[in-house]
Amino acid sequence: MRDPYSVLGVQKSADTAEIKKVFRKLAKKYHPDQSKDPKAKEKFAEVNAAYEILGDEKKRAAFDRGEIDAEGKPRFRGFEGFGPGGSGFARQSGGPGFQHFEFNFGNASGGEGSSASDIFADLFGGAATRRRGAGPRGTPPRGADVNASVTISLADAAKGTTARVDLPSGRTLEVSIPAGIEEGKQIRLKRQGQPDPGGGEPGDALVTVHIAKHPYFRPDGQDLRLELPVSLYEAVLGARVNAPTLEGMVELTVPANSNGGRTLRLRGKGLPNAKGSAGDLLVTLKIVLPDEPDGELTSLMRKWETQKPYNPRGGMK
Repeated sequence: MRDPYSVLGVQKSADTAEIKKVFRKLAKKYHPDQSKDPKAKEKFAEVNAAYEILGDEKKRAAFDRGEIDAEGKPRFRGFEGFGPGGSGFARQSGGPGFQHFEFNFGNASGGEGSSASDIFADLFGGAATRRRGAGPRGTPPRGADVNASVTISLADAAKGTTARVDLPSGRTLEVSIPAGIEEGKQIRLKRQGQPDPGGGEPGDALVTVHIAKHPYFRPDGQDLRLELPVSLYEAVLGARVNAPTLEGMVELTVPANSNGGRTLRLRGKGLPNAKGSAGDLLVTLKIVLPDEPDGELTSLMRKWETQKPYNPRGGMK
């Protein structure tokens, strides 16, 4: 988000009363129920987020000292709260080189009637808040959910991973992705969506997980399918060949007289499921001839054509 002072158009020397006055004016101008501006919702959310910083004395002081950024995130590791009696907390996670914080701030504490929700109620009345999601029994309103997506490798989908996700708000979060997740599944990130214009809790972020296409394997539910090239003599005579799995190469027995298209099963080499077990790797044999024509092989096939003919399509009507 942009600098909150720039968003509200006030100087850093502005007092609480001036900031509140400017916020009331902008909130009324860009309120989605009042404005015809196609970007009103986006501008309103930005104004609201700026006031969440500048309308709270502790947060404003922390921002001015450079302890938090324009989104309220700590600017250094180990930051927790805003001092004794502070109204918020931050939880840090993630390895070296990347920090992930989740925040839970209370209402602005700039004096009576200075919180965003109080100002909204003053500007538009209680009915406006109810229109934004409050239920018949006073259920607090929620902000809108947002959608995002992330693409991971098949190997990461099998074993589980963490991935960075860019949200529509411009924030980047680190998301834990469970082992065995399937293509198109969604992960819900609580309170990471749009802020509620009426001061309620934010919506959620719904992250759709996509799995990148693998050069060898094709998921089939919890199973994986692999097309494995074998030579003509391996198919005829039988052989022990190396076959790839997500965990590395394994030795596979090709039975003698195997036709192309024959499928062999490697148990437990597929994708894991919620119960902790794994699917299978289904290996389909593909007979591959030499790259260059071979005179002896051609001569042998001519002999077979004459002396040992057979029709592999005899069963097809």
